[in-house]
Amino acid sequence: MAIISQSPATGEVFAQFNELNSEDIEQKLSLATSAFVSWRQTGMSERASLMKKVATKLREQKEELAVLMAQEMGKVLKAGQGEIEKCASVCDYYADNADKFLAPDVIATQAKESFVRFDPLGPVLAVMPWNFPFWQVFRFAAPAIMAGNVGLLKHASNVPRCALKMEEIFSECGFPVGVFQTLLIGSGAVEKIILDDRIAAVTLTGSEFAGTQVASAAGKALKKCVLELGGSDPFIVLADADIPGAIQAAVTARMQNNVGQSCIASKRFIVEESVAAEFTAGMVKAFSEFKVGDPMDADTNVGPLVNESALKEIDNQVQRTLAMGAKLEFGGSRVGEVGIFYLPTVVSGVKQGMSLCDEEVFGPVAPIIVVKNSQEAIKIANDSPYGLGATVWTADLDKAKEMAVQLESGSIYINGAMKSDVRLPFGGIKKSGYGRELGSYGIREFVNVKTVVIEK
Repeated sequence: MAIISQSPATGEVFAQFNELNSEDIEQKLSLATSAFVSWRQTGMSERASLMKKVATKLREQKEELAVLMAQEMGKVLKAGQGEIEKCASVCDYYADNADKFLAPDVIATQAKESFVRFDPLGPVLAVMPWNFPFWQVFRFAAPAIMAGNVGLLKHASNVPRCALKMEEIFSECGFPVGVFQTLLIGSGAVEKIILDDRIAAVTLTGSEFAGTQVASAAGKALKKCVLELGGSDPFIVLADADIPGAIQAAVTARMQNNVGQSCIASKRFIVEESVAAEFTAGMVKAFSEFKVGDPMDADTNVGPLVNESALKEIDNQVQRTLAMGAKLEFGGSRVGEVGIFYLPTVVSGVKQGMSLCDEEVFGPVAPIIVVKNSQEAIKIANDSPYGLGATVWTADLDKAKEMAVQLESGSIYINGAMKSDVRLPFGGIKKSGYGRELGSYGIREFVNVKTVVIEK
């Protein structure tokens, strides 16, 4: 079966690739195993030097890589360039800090000496999504490889050239053959690879369904698994908030990554009633000013959705919500006859029981939910199967900190827009997954936390 690189903006086909057969996969797994034997013995300074070269290479090719993302999944050029800068930063961060994060931890006991080592596990399979074709991969690869593991990437099938480009970059920067490999395979081949004894662990960023499939396979094999799944992040605006600032942050939080195709995009805007009209009007004004169109056009800030089924699903969620009594403030329709474009959309009067409140909406739609007070806001925010991130806007920081304790999410942002930061752990709870990426916590997900005790 062919893996196709095709533009969601124009339908143009750029390339087609054959899926790896069983012999090809066997060669890749064998190569990863042999590469790990030597890579784990490579000194930290040499690993860091190579990772620094990757950061430099990414920055040198920023414009080219942004074009590649625009072609394969429709990301606008400015967003693509920003994504590559972030990838370079995570490479620099772990090159600079991995040695410190993984230094033996000496713990005083009655023994002569006792300490904890952090040793690599082996080949790690990464199953990654299309929405951040480079960032999702590098936020796994940089810490895992710096820890002494080797990586095997099963990328989303609509971004094969991005996947192959990353393998090329690692090779060009001097990493030994087999330390980072791309597997051009379909989802049907993943379970068998997870079950292979040579795979030490697996990580996935993707949908809830994909997470259950990968977790099930990893569970059968008793292998470490990290999952970063969907989200329906609440963005809470209290009456005392800086409303213009909250509106600006809300627009960024909803529309990040092109058209809001992001797990950490804010997806439920929960606003106290006294400021709801002002907030809604501001959102409508901002959404009406977006330019929807060709992601290759530098003036475009809203590109296409990833595929036709994504557009139909989002429109269905909007129409079902409107049918239950919500109000369409702006948007709510397809744009043009060529390409997969949907108008940025604002819907007010959204309540629990409506699809825009109860389901994850993976696209440019902002549902506004009006509440009477902060406790009602917390109740609605927590009444979700997801728990990735949450945002609170208020002038009362003590109150915001109290709300942060009560909100059921992996991250809480106060008076800002939710985002991942290479220095801070990132991940969720509930159906948003488990495990953490980034920071000192992320690099320790794929290591053997090994206790060493010397009695005499």
